[in-house]
Amino acid sequence: MKRLFIILFVLVGVVSPLALIAAAALVCEDAPRVQREIEFTADDIARARNILALNDPRQFQGYGVPVDGLHTIVLSAADVDLAVNYALHRLGRGSSRLALAQGELTLDASLRLPQNPFGDFVNVHALLRDAPGFPQIESLQLGQLPVPAALAHVVLALAREALGNKAEYRLLADTIRSVSIADDRVSIGYRWDEQLPDRLRAATLPAAERERLRAYHERLALLSAAPELTHSVSLSRLLAPLLRLAHERSAAGADAQAEQRALLAVLAFYVNGRNWATLIPEARNWPPLTLHQVTLRGRTDLAQHFIVSAAIAAFAGTPLADAIGLYKELDDARGGSGFSFVDLAADRSGTLFGQLGSGDRVADLQRRGAALAGESAIIPDIAGLPEDMAEAEFKRRFGGVGAPPYQAMLAEIERRIAACTLYRP
Repeated sequence: MKRLFIILFVLVGVVSPLALIAAAALVCEDAPRVQREIEFTADDIARARNILALNDPRQFQGYGVPVDGLHTIVLSAADVDLAVNYALHRLGRGSSRLALAQGELTLDASLRLPQNPFGDFVNVHALLRDAPGFPQIESLQLGQLPVPAALAHVVLALAREALGNKAEYRLLADTIRSVSIADDRVSIGYRWDEQLPDRLRAATLPAAERERLRAYHERLALLSAAPELTHSVSLSRLLAPLLRLAHERSAAGADAQAEQRALLAVLAFYVNGRNWATLIPEARNWPPLTLHQVTLRGRTDLAQHFIVSAAIAAFAGTPLADAIGLYKELDDARGGSGFSFVDLAADRSGTLFGQLGSGDRVADLQRRGAALAGESAIIPDIAGLPEDMAEAEFKRRFGGVGAPPYQAMLAEIERRIAACTLYRP
């Protein structure tokens, strides 16, 4: 018996690690099977706005549907594919391809792994079948390793249990009540209750984030109250000292990218006349801000375009920021102030600023930005850029989005932006 125990001990101690190593070798691969960029179009942004408008909880009231009742979001196959690919890019440095057919969802995805001796990627192939409540895994393969569906269900159950104490997961689990798959769409059933906004704020703005926002708000309160400021103030005049604060806090050990995001959020709220108390109740006790017209190139709209695009790029990524900027201009061309390459230059300048602040160059951006000398460092000369074009004139002169004349003007804008001192390598 003692000998048998020793043999079993050796088998468990030796064979199990070998099995794990073999499994890792099968799961990890050297190359991704799916390689897709994030590509948003102005039409994608228009559809997203329409989906949000249809599911605005304020419009549920007065139509016989309780605000805390069950509601449904219907997404096309293309929208789900785009959203999943975007999420993997942002959260897992990966990409995916998704298809719907006859109540089934097929997902192929590639995720980049941390450095390891087995391979740089895990390639996933999953088939989900529609079922009451939520889809069920029909088959799953990780790299070269097939995973039995029963085992996948056990792993998912363990993951749900492990995530049970996280506020973000509880919020998601309490809100989303069902997901169903049809031939060309996915329907998501969700429950809205009056406490959801407060829970969402708590999940997305934890105490550390609120304190970070307060630090930049307090510095902005001092800057905006300076007696030498006139009614109108350049965005660069406020940006430089806030970048100096970000550089100091980052050098002291704070997360540089998180500092940059907080800085941009505070400035975006200020430039657009928004109050943090709408999201953070205790912000009512923060120091008051002295209001000014914030400008770039003498225009308030360009400061707004720049800082909003910078914040979107920092929080959500460059492709989304570019697409939102383009959507806004096309919408203006159809009935607003007209298509403006000047606005687009401000959008794309802000997007680049936000992108640099969310990547490896954030420390350099904060250090150099702290000594920002003027607007020309962050936004190019706008002389000669066409604007105020109705849709018909825009198409006559530039052929529409993607046409050669449009691309040539876009290239000229990018050339001017690249010459701005803060964006040079």
